[in-house]
Amino acid sequence: MTSLSVTNTETLPADWRDFLALTKPRVMSLVVFTGLCGLLAAPVSIHPVLGFTAVLCIALGAGAAGALNQWYEADIDAKMKRTAGRPLPAGRMDRQSALHFGVGLSFFSVLTLGLATNWVAGAILLASILFYVLIYTVWLKRRTPQNIVIGGAAGAFPPMIGWAAATGDITLLPVLLFTIVFLWTPPHFWALALFVKTDYANAGVPMLPVVAGEETTRHHVLLYTLPMVASAIAPWSLGLLGSIYGVTAALLSLVFLLMAARVGLRTAQADDQMRPEKALFAFSILYLFILFGAVAADRMVLAS
Repeated sequence: MTSLSVTNTETLPADWRDFLALTKPRVMSLVVFTGLCGLLAAPVSIHPVLGFTAVLCIALGAGAAGALNQWYEADIDAKMKRTAGRPLPAGRMDRQSALHFGVGLSFFSVLTLGLATNWVAGAILLASILFYVLIYTVWLKRRTPQNIVIGGAAGAFPPMIGWAAATGDITLLPVLLFTIVFLWTPPHFWALALFVKTDYANAGVPMLPVVAGEETTRHHVLLYTLPMVASAIAPWSLGLLGSIYGVTAALLSLVFLLMAARVGLRTAQADDQMRPEKALFAFSILYLFILFGAVAADRMVLAS
């Protein structure tokens, strides 16, 4: 049985910065942006106050999931260099406070979104929180190298939530936007896992580079990029979005594919700094920001 205890038993008083850190604000920024773009891409307008409320609830829901993730994974975080400074493993907060904070934010975000917009959006937000916490964090993360493949669905819900907040339903375009993020997640995280493999190994997390090796992981990065590129082009090829999105998606995806090929087909060298992997990881974040910005821009131009 996995122990959830943290080695640092002395807990210092937490302040607002520690609660903010629980929400994983850097991760949240991408989640919020894709949710906003899903809302702006919807074919109907929404009152600005309700739109702001919807985006705020997406942010709070993502923060709640992040807090509950850190509550459950405090023991793992304590063993990894890049996460050891988080509030729980650093001893700045007790686990009960993190649990109450995450549960409270979850209820507040889902209830507020449902009342302010509609319960379709509220239900999808609830599903995204539960998926991230129960399916990815509790079930998959410690058990299988496919954790990020299946668990990637958790981060793919926001554009659907934004769309549903405006329309009250789900059609093909938000499903495709979900698919793009879902297929983007494995090459994005495996690029990261390649250069922080030691951290995952020390924490006992069966990420693909740890259990299958770096060469296999590199090949998977390239293989998973191919359907991601196809899904990114699909909204244009199906006529759901116009040329602004189409040209942007084609150019960005070509660059992503070339960078993924550089990772997937290379052989590691002694004292390798993994520059291609780090470059792909950094570009993958920019890729999703620009791609979803093009979604919103394209729909807004078509609507004008």
